[in-house]
Amino acid sequence: MVSHKEFAGAGKEPGLKVWRIENMDLKPVPKPLHGSFYTGDAYLLLFTTAAPSYNIHMWLGDLCSQDESGAAAIFAMQLDDFLGGSPVQFREVQGHESNTFLGYFKSGIKYQKGGVASGFQHVVTNDMNVKRLLHIKGRRAIRATEVDMSWNSFNTGDCFIIDLGKDVYLWCGSESHYLERLKASEVGIDIRDNERNGRAKLHMIEEGEEPAAVLEALGPKPTIAPASSLPDDVKVDTSNRKKGALYMISDASGNMKVSVVAQSSPFKQAMLSPQECYILDNGMDRNIFVWKGAKASMPERKAAMATGQKFIKDKGYSNKTQIQVLPAGAETTLFKQFFFNWMDKDETTGPSKAYTIGSIANVKQVPFDASTLHTNKAMAAQHGMVDDGKGKVQIWRVELGDKVPVDPSTYGHFYGGDCYLILYSSKAGHFIYTWQGHKCTKDELAASAYLTVRLDDSMGGSAVQVRVTQGQEPPHLMSLFQGKPMIIHSGGTSRSAGQTQASNTRLFHIRQSSSHATRAVEVEASASNLNTNDVFVLKSPAGVIVWRGTGASDEEMAAAKHVVDFFGGKASHVSEGKETGDFWSALGGKKDYQTSKSLQNTVKPPRLFGCSNKTGTLVAEEVPGDFTQSDLATDDVMILDTWDQLFLWVGNDANAEERKGAPKIAQEYVDSDPSGRRGIPISTIKQGAEPPTFTGWFQAWDAKLWDQKPMDRLRSCFLTQKNPGFSS
Repeated sequence: MVSHKEFAGAGKEPGLKVWRIENMDLKPVPKPLHGSFYTGDAYLLLFTTAAPSYNIHMWLGDLCSQDESGAAAIFAMQLDDFLGGSPVQFREVQGHESNTFLGYFKSGIKYQKGGVASGFQHVVTNDMNVKRLLHIKGRRAIRATEVDMSWNSFNTGDCFIIDLGKDVYLWCGSESHYLERLKASEVGIDIRDNERNGRAKLHMIEEGEEPAAVLEALGPKPTIAPASSLPDDVKVDTSNRKKGALYMISDASGNMKVSVVAQSSPFKQAMLSPQECYILDNGMDRNIFVWKGAKASMPERKAAMATGQKFIKDKGYSNKTQIQVLPAGAETTLFKQFFFNWMDKDETTGPSKAYTIGSIANVKQVPFDASTLHTNKAMAAQHGMVDDGKGKVQIWRVELGDKVPVDPSTYGHFYGGDCYLILYSSKAGHFIYTWQGHKCTKDELAASAYLTVRLDDSMGGSAVQVRVTQGQEPPHLMSLFQGKPMIIHSGGTSRSAGQTQASNTRLFHIRQSSSHATRAVEVEASASNLNTNDVFVLKSPAGVIVWRGTGASDEEMAAAKHVVDFFGGKASHVSEGKETGDFWSALGGKKDYQTSKSLQNTVKPPRLFGCSNKTGTLVAEEVPGDFTQSDLATDDVMILDTWDQLFLWVGNDANAEERKGAPKIAQEYVDSDPSGRRGIPISTIKQGAEPPTFTGWFQAWDAKLWDQKPMDRLRSCFLTQKNPGFSS
């Protein structure tokens, strides 16, 4: 098959590539604009993992033409052929995207009016002549939709972004939820940092406190419409979920035909013959899968997506139905859960367990998809890398309102009492990472924002600006230290004067990320923080000890050497289970910690769901992308599924109905699992009293995270009065 010139570099490097269909041809979308989609267009996306494995997504806007959607399908087929038929293919429709897709865009996706036919282009520019209104929906999966620039578009229950070019206003309705405000802030920050190259000012305004510039843009403010009662995201009541049916595809007669293999799941894996292609029909939940046997005929394999689309039409399913095309050996977790005890090629016993985010790199097949509780698989949607991190790195510390060069011999060490500017330059361009420690002063936060803009100005305004909060470091930043781990000290400063005395006993938690970068994070020196899947370095008056958990990797052990070098001297090594009394004494005594065997050498992702009745009905929805402690909403009940155990986490502000109804949802979730999983333990835990068996699924758990309200944390980082980049 003929391949497009745009595919020449496809699949060569990990990360995301996005193309738009323009005049029946492919045009690349600039990286800073990834996540913005014109509703009148069709797009093709390729996500490549480090393994490598590939996801191809065909995205169709509500108003795209039949010709454009047809061209997208042809290019998807060509790209699949170019990559040897190994990618997993997804058909995505505006407003009904899979969580795999949503997981690529952690700061949300934006739907913009217009398209190619209207002359709208994807161009990164410093042009400040912008005037648009974005309606932000979603507490976990964020969608920002361009709406009419009018007060009639507003309601009191949602957040909106009034984008006036030089100034970007985040407007929060009086009935909007704090989690929606947090997510809307991420969209605003993304517009400022990526679309405006850090040159716009970001303001947060409350309903009723609109400044003159907003009133001038929108006109006199009338009474705002009340909050909508419609749910924010596509949510599914677990009790209404349907099981799947399995069909075989045949072209023996010259025409593609389907015949029933099994009417209801769970299926047996032996039903799939490598000589055939199959459709797994979960269409009542708006999902179907086309499985391609390794020895199936070439016409059947190449027509897989088209066959899936015809099947949807013949069955009378919604045109919003998602399609996944899966080559044998690249089955998603979503697909495998319809089979009883699915076993992968290298497995010999039993169903697979869950893995932590830190061990994704050990798994060859990492794509997962999502749309209902069990059909919601975005946990392995990994973030792309702009390059391999081998460009030029310069680091400054913010000190007395100015930037002071950091000694290159200490690059990679970051202290919680400091702010840093990291300038990275390569063929990919200039990137300024502004790293802000949890314990730095408000003046340093304000100065870091100002100094970032000034540094960008000195380079002609061409740099990409990325603001990073301690503990939320993106993979590319972690990769800049050439094989060395990024070492994050919980407090203190790297400046010569004013350094506080470090504790005599310190503990560093070392974990490898999904992009192979490694981070060492200082945690409280307590045995409860140990984790069977990772490596820890303990520094005490008696010496330095490297502790290796049963499921830790060689790469994590190699990273530990750099932490040991920082402390100086030699370290003794101890394996999990071989600890001495002195080891436990240094940690304040032996305590329970995360020892779940499901963390070791395993292939299923843990999954996090929020249970909320904020829309009037108690529903559960999955957190897309890699989850963090910050995703635990304090006014909800959350479900953490680690495959061999279920946790119900009760936020302090959850209401009575949520507390009462969540256990029922959790039980229904297990009982309705298509794979037949039954009888796993369900543990209920309270916010602030989390056991290590729970906290171990979150890297560098911070027991003091909720001492401050989430919105106050955001304000302390960005909304200081002296901060020119984000004013309140």
